[in-house]
Amino acid sequence: MSSTDEPVRARATTQETGHSRQLERPPLPDPLRTPVIDTHCHLDIADGDGGAEWLGVHEAVERASAVGVTRIVQVGCDLPSARWSVAAAADHPALVATVALHPNEGPRIFAAGGRNALDEAYAEIAELATLPQVRAVGETGLDFFRTGQDGRGVQEEFFRRHIALAKDLGKALVIHDRDAHADVVRVLEDEGPPSAVVFHCYSGDADMARYCAERGWYLSFAGTVTFKNAVALRESVAAAPLDRVLVETDAPYLTPTPFRGRPNASYLVPLTVRVMADSAGVAEDAMATALWDNAQRVFGPW
Repeated sequence: MSSTDEPVRARATTQETGHSRQLERPPLPDPLRTPVIDTHCHLDIADGDGGAEWLGVHEAVERASAVGVTRIVQVGCDLPSARWSVAAAADHPALVATVALHPNEGPRIFAAGGRNALDEAYAEIAELATLPQVRAVGETGLDFFRTGQDGRGVQEEFFRRHIALAKDLGKALVIHDRDAHADVVRVLEDEGPPSAVVFHCYSGDADMARYCAERGWYLSFAGTVTFKNAVALRESVAAAPLDRVLVETDAPYLTPTPFRGRPNASYLVPLTVRVMADSAGVAEDAMATALWDNAQRVFGPW
């Protein structure tokens, strides 16, 4: 298992993303009265420009707990981060883990090492997924933004294999869906979904939200729902039943307004919860209670 004393990798630098960022961490928001769970976080990723010191697991959990975010789902999306995630979840009672090969990771492995390398990587993920602290398979799915036509066959094959793994193990499936809504749904329907399906960082519209909810799938909203131009996401929150929504950070990415562009962390979840409550037309405590209960159903008790 990997040591959790240091991050696995750094967040993309400004040069790689093309966006300038302020590296000072935002202050703690007003705490929630009712606790919630950050259902998708990458504690293993440090900020790439080196201006914001890596929080480390202990401080990240401590800050989050101080504002009512008392549990975190740590997501491993390649082999190093999957190993790190299972070790972190074994060491820290506030964490559980998910493991998978990210949709962009499968094509990368195949291009570098061919079929044998791909099968070996999947075999290790499948073994890690059997551990009790691993509560879901993911993030898996399709990403047509970063992977071109030449890698999409491998993406879909691996998405199908991850779906089968989640069903075999009786664990939730966490989906990464970027510019691929129709194809993600097609593959899910072809394979038959596991009992719990989560659309991580939901990016569809209200019609898709209703479609997913009708099938019992969960929609996890990140800081993007707070962005000024994210009207469709707020409409999706309003369209989804309260028993189908989750909240996440995807930290260190997708920092909510008014701190967009600065490093994200689980302690900023209250900002997203409050926008979700306002969008759904419910009280903050009612939204937080639903988010807690839904996360417990998907990922089980801590």
